[in-house]
This record gives sequence, C-alpha cells and structure tokens, in this order.
Amino acid sequence: MDFYDTPEEATFREEAKAFLKANVPSQEELAGMDYIEAAKFWQKRKFDNGWATIRWPKEFGGREASAIEQVILGQEEGKYDVPGGIFQIGQGMAAPTLMTWATKEQQQQYLPKLSSGEEIWCQLFSEPAGGSDLAALRTKAEKDGDDWIVNGQKIWTSGAHYSDFGILVVRTDPEVPKHQGLSYFFLDMKSPGVEIKPIKQMSGGANFNEVYFTDVRIPDAQRLGAVGQGWQVALTTLMNERAAIGGGGLAVGVESVMKLAQKVTIDDKPAIEDKQVRAKLADWHVQEAGLKYTSYRSLSALSRGEIPGPENSIGKLVGAPKTQDMASFAIDLMEASGAIWDPEFSEDIGLFQGAFMSIPGLRIAGGTDEIMANIIAERVLGLPQEPRMDKGIPFSKVPTSAKS
Repeated sequence: MDFYDTPEEATFREEAKAFLKANVPSQEELAGMDYIEAAKFWQKRKFDNGWATIRWPKEFGGREASAIEQVILGQEEGKYDVPGGIFQIGQGMAAPTLMTWATKEQQQQYLPKLSSGEEIWCQLFSEPAGGSDLAALRTKAEKDGDDWIVNGQKIWTSGAHYSDFGILVVRTDPEVPKHQGLSYFFLDMKSPGVEIKPIKQMSGGANFNEVYFTDVRIPDAQRLGAVGQGWQVALTTLMNERAAIGGGGLAVGVESVMKLAQKVTIDDKPAIEDKQVRAKLADWHVQEAGLKYTSYRSLSALSRGEIPGPENSIGKLVGAPKTQDMASFAIDLMEASGAIWDPEFSEDIGLFQGAFMSIPGLRIAGGTDEIMANIIAERVLGLPQEPRMDKGIPFSKVPTSAKS
C-alpha cells in the first residue's frame, strides 16, 4: 500500500487542480439553469477542454489516461460543488458495454455524445418479480422481421425520466436455462410504447422509475452480442457498475456525529461524555478507518496498473449500513427535535434526517447487502455457492409462487 502520489501522479494532480480552478462554473454562470442543464453545461466544458471521460480512447472524447489519473481527477473535482451525477450510468456502465460489444459505427455515433453530456443513458435491468436475481427477468422480446417486439416492466430505473437512451436485458427464449435465454439491446427512451412512471421515495425525491414496455419495437441492429448472449453482455455492465457506484462519498461521517454529540446533552452533560455514545463513535471510527485503508489498497493497485478485485464490495456492504446507523443514532441524540426535517430548523440543515431516508436506496442500488455478502463469501473467501433450485432447467419450468 502506498499513501503518496508518484512524481507523475503529483504532476497530473497539479494539472487537474489548475484546470478545475480556472474552469469550474460560478453560480452566476449557472443561474437560471435547472440541475440537468447545469450538469450538461459543466460536462461540455470538460469535454471541450479534454477533461471529460479521460480514460476513454481519444476518438471517443477521452485522453487515454490511466485508472489512477481518473481517480485523482475525481478526488480533485469532488472538492467543488459541481453537478454531474446524471452521467454516472451512461459513462460508467453503458459506455464500457458499448466499447466491448457495439459495432464501430455505433461507437462513433453514441460514445462522443455520452462523453460530452449531450445524451444521457439509463440502465433497464431490475424487475418487480426478479428481486436481486437479474437472470430471473420476465420482460420478453419476440422477433418480427428486422425488429424485436418488447413487452414487460422494469423497476428502480434511475434517471429514466430524463434519459435519451437505455440499455436493456430481455428474455428471448424461455425454453432454456435462465442465463442462456437472455439478449441485450439498447433503445431510444422516446420510442412508442415506452411509459415512464416516477417512484416517490420516502426522502421526498423521485430519482427511480417504473418503465413499462407495450409492443415496443427495437431494431435488431441495436442488439449487443448474439441472441441468447445477453448474460455475458450484462456481466460487462455489472462489472463496471461496482466501480461506478462505489461506497464512498457519503455525507454523514463519524466526525459529523461527533460534532453533534458535543452540542446536545444527556443528563445535563454533553453527549460526548456519555460512555455509550463514546463507544458507538469509537466503533464507527474503526469501521471508517478500515474502509479508508481498503480504499487505499485499491488505489495502490490502480497505481501499479492492476485491477482491484471483488473485495471492493466491502466498501458498499459496510459503508451504507454504517451511515444509516449513524444517522439513526444522531436523530435519537436530538430527541424530539430529531423528528423535524426542515432546513430552516433542523440541525445541520437536516443532514441526518436526509441520510436516514435516502441511504436505504443505496443499500439496494448496484446490488443489495445480501448480494455484496455473497460476492465476498464466494469470490474473496472461496466459500461454496448457495444451492439453486433452478440450475439447468428451462426458465419456463422454474417454480414460482404463482405455479406452486
């Protein structure tokens, strides 16, 4: 593990700092823009100056930078309050899939617009009946000449309501085992028959959506991989999803809870003096230190040109529940005032209430806690896989609650 930049990395960091200092848009420049417009404005400025999607090939808008240089740029950009999360799925998940599976003509058509922020993409994978098992999906596609007719439903689709395109996995053959009957497409989200319904979250936001497909036509030319090869293509997306989502950057940390414990009281004394409070803070400090140094190991691997392994799942498995626990504890420390969620009256403008309401979504996005635990158990610790009742049988024969 190396805690310091190499000379080359230090030079790149200074270059990134200089670009950001000179180019991060001011509030005056963004005045009158909504979040989507502001994010596109900033992304286009990065693109025009050679700082967008820097790991990508130059022909698609990148500069063929190393993985560690991408991390360094992210670290420095993270010090500024700039919009941009809307491009995470398109640039971090869809683009690597297109680079691996799309035709050269498709790559030339779509990737530069993904890099510049001109077009936004979403991921249409999860389904109501599938839970965390992507291969259990039931949205079907049937061949009709040079097109496929798609019917079904997807759920928890982030950003579908403002996306231009989506990547989509469907079932094209129910008479083979579930992983073998899938095919992978991309489609225009404005296609006839696509209906998008936002899902209202308990945090007050509506970032996720239900997406319904009714006789949606997708040209066969927009298929990635062979018919029935959808699972292999989807694995490309999923491998990149882990890196794109990650587990860091959460607003509530042990320091914020510690500051709160210095302000509020228990039995007329600062809460920070209570033994149980101090024990809780110590536990969370240890967890944060563990996550920090696990992250350093990954960064060291990237600096050496290596690819971090599945142990990165630890960050999400530990980080999200820890943050939810800390937010809940902070709300309890505030006693009755913890029930108030109003930026004008809440401690730290409602930081803890907001985290408590939104973190459950992070514990689902990109793989549930249980999926992360299975990945660590099977791929890191080498434990045996869980028994599967559907292995090797046609999907149409898989028992369901409706059939049993």
